[in-house]
Amino acid sequence: MPDISDHAAAPGFDPDRPAPAAAVPAEPAHGPREDPDVETRPSPRANAADHHVGARIRERRIMLGLSQQQLAQMIGVTYQQAHKYERGLNRISAGRLYEIAQVLGVPVSWFFDGLSTADAPTEMTQRQRMCLELARNFAAIDNEKHQEALSQMARALASQSHSTPSEGRA
Repeated sequence: MPDISDHAAAPGFDPDRPAPAAAVPAEPAHGPREDPDVETRPSPRANAADHHVGARIRERRIMLGLSQQQLAQMIGVTYQQAHKYERGLNRISAGRLYEIAQVLGVPVSWFFDGLSTADAPTEMTQRQRMCLELARNFAAIDNEKHQEALSQMARALASQSHSTPSEGRA
């Protein structure tokens, strides 16, 4: 067994200096470190607002044609954490939400648009699903001329629908 005096003779040894980081326990004595981006107080469970914000993050991510993995890398979290944010399982700190808003190119208030005051999770309508699918497919088109043609077709159909509201509707 080595004698403690062997360490005292080592160059650079200072008995008054704290031990190197490797010798310090990874977790503090009072328990594991808390993630500053995961709020645990006052409510340990996510609420309807958290679910709504998560759904809006997912909606915007899909509109931009990003995968959860890509979003996670852009905001500096794991894929699993991004998934939990989108599902409303983990609460998002104000700072993290601000960062997500910047990455997704929307104001923070966008995530709260349509938030009902009722404490029930919002369900996505069929029309919203179709809009998301359309946005996802549009973002997947690499050819700019094809994107422009599709955009012109959508404008033409929309203007036709507005000019004849009673035709073609049941």
